[in-house]
Amino acid sequence: MLPVTRVLALGTWLVSQSEATPSAPTISIFQKPPGVIPPGGSITICCICQCSYGSFVMYKNGDQVPALEQSGSMAEFSISSATYEDRGSYNCHYLEGGTSVARSTELEVFVEELRLPRPSLSVLPGHKVTPGADVTFRCTTTHPSTGCYLYLEGQIRAQLLPRERGDYNLSLVQEGDSGRYSCQCYTFNASREWSAASNTLHLVVRDYTLCNAVRLALAAGLLLLLGLIAAEAARSRGCRGWGNRDWGSRCCRG
Repeated sequence: MLPVTRVLALGTWLVSQSEATPSAPTISIFQKPPGVIPPGGSITICCICQCSYGSFVMYKNGDQVPALEQSGSMAEFSISSATYEDRGSYNCHYLEGGTSVARSTELEVFVEELRLPRPSLSVLPGHKVTPGADVTFRCTTTHPSTGCYLYLEGQIRAQLLPRERGDYNLSLVQEGDSGRYSCQCYTFNASREWSAASNTLHLVVRDYTLCNAVRLALAAGLLLLLGLIAAEAARSRGCRGWGNRDWGSRCCRG
């Protein structure tokens, strides 16, 4: 059995090692707006790292991308008037002192002709819900034999919707599920054809019970303040009306 002094020394060393070698930062990469874009379309590729200092480098198919705009812990690369040459696999590296310390996953950018009609996205029971609610996204298209993807802006992965209905059920939502959703459909034939992305829905998950309680408290405080102002005004008018009497003057002075 180790002496207590050695155990304490070992614990101190482990703590110092954990503080000296912090975990590597993580980078997230996503496309805004998400989905397949047509020739001539525009997107922005975003990289985010929870880091205090350093710089970003972006690569496309292994080649460094120029004109990367960095602001704090976020870097962006904009593609305007896209061509088929912009298709490919993009990722971000985070550098500290010229050394790459973190790397994002791969983001595939697709540039294709959009030939199918634009689908419509709806959400039930509504776009404002409370935490713990069940939400259903419904992507509706007029073109038969299509599959659809559901996108959440800021996420790299898309949710493939069932072929038979195009619904996606999100159970027990939390505030982290809030965001901008859209859907996009495609055909199942060999030469896959795509639609434009649907309208964007902003899902808001918020505890409205707490919000209403705060509003009620503020309203009660305002009513109390107005009541005090009205009482003081009435008292002042009473004092002025009896100001020519001794006891009225004493009332006002009191």
